[in-house]
Amino acid sequence: MVVAVWLNRPLPLRGGNEAVLDVWIQPGQTVGQVAQTVVQAGVETPALWLHAWFRLSGQGRRIQAGSYELRAGVTPRSLLEMLVRGQQATRRLTLIEGWNVREVLQAVRSAEFLIDDLPPGHDPVALARHLGLSAEHAEGRLFPDTYVYPKRSLASRVLRQAAAAMEARLAQAWAQRQPDLPLRSPDEALILASLVEKETGRDADRARIAAVFINRLRIGMRLQTDPSVIYGMGEAFDGNLRRRDLLTDTPYNTYTRAGLPPTPIAIPSWASLLAAVQPAPTRDLYFVARGDGTSAFSRTLEEHNRAVRRYQLGLP
Repeated sequence: MVVAVWLNRPLPLRGGNEAVLDVWIQPGQTVGQVAQTVVQAGVETPALWLHAWFRLSGQGRRIQAGSYELRAGVTPRSLLEMLVRGQQATRRLTLIEGWNVREVLQAVRSAEFLIDDLPPGHDPVALARHLGLSAEHAEGRLFPDTYVYPKRSLASRVLRQAAAAMEARLAQAWAQRQPDLPLRSPDEALILASLVEKETGRDADRARIAAVFINRLRIGMRLQTDPSVIYGMGEAFDGNLRRRDLLTDTPYNTYTRAGLPPTPIAIPSWASLLAAVQPAPTRDLYFVARGDGTSAFSRTLEEHNRAVRRYQLGLP
């Protein structure tokens, strides 16, 4: 009777009812070591009692390694159930569309209880190699989503999940591509999608912006997209894009070089992936930001110049 009461009575925790105890059960621990670990974490009950309960229950060997959080109200019975089911404490990492590798790694390195096992710095090539990606460059290769991970997970494990998600979604989008696109591979679709992502946040404009780039690629016209130039400038970009920047050649300067840049420049969303392979049926060759988040599209340079005067310069 006394045992039954103890099994169902909340365990006292060091720190009282507001305490959250962090318990890390390591692989290979014996039942007795698990009991000791729980007590050392701050559960104020004899380890011998927990050890006996784990053994007599017949489930002690089913306890799973991992990271657990114990809160007020946990009983010996519910504790064992948690450990056997592997109900680990989790955290979340959200990757945002439009982020580049530097921003992704900043989020990873500030995430709670995520072990940074990644290469130092923010080199996309080193990151791709570390994650075992098929691509040589990690930029744009991680799908934007929220990833749930157990506490003390390796950052590389979470990012591999994001990479696998992007690979699957890219394949899904490529399978839905329109015929006769001037895109030779899913990788080129990914690059184009990253340009679309950085040019607009408006779903209504994505397919039309993609169409502008597709139309330019078809006739050999340079893409002339500022976000790609900015990406190529790296840390030299101070927030202001000047005319001399547009004339300074880099592999990402789409004013000085024809075709797509060599890699994506950011994480594209699913909407941008679809836009890249399903561009709008339009002959537009130009667009300019209106200043309200939308874009004005034009077929001719004359129309475009009028739009620039109106929306960029504020002239009639």
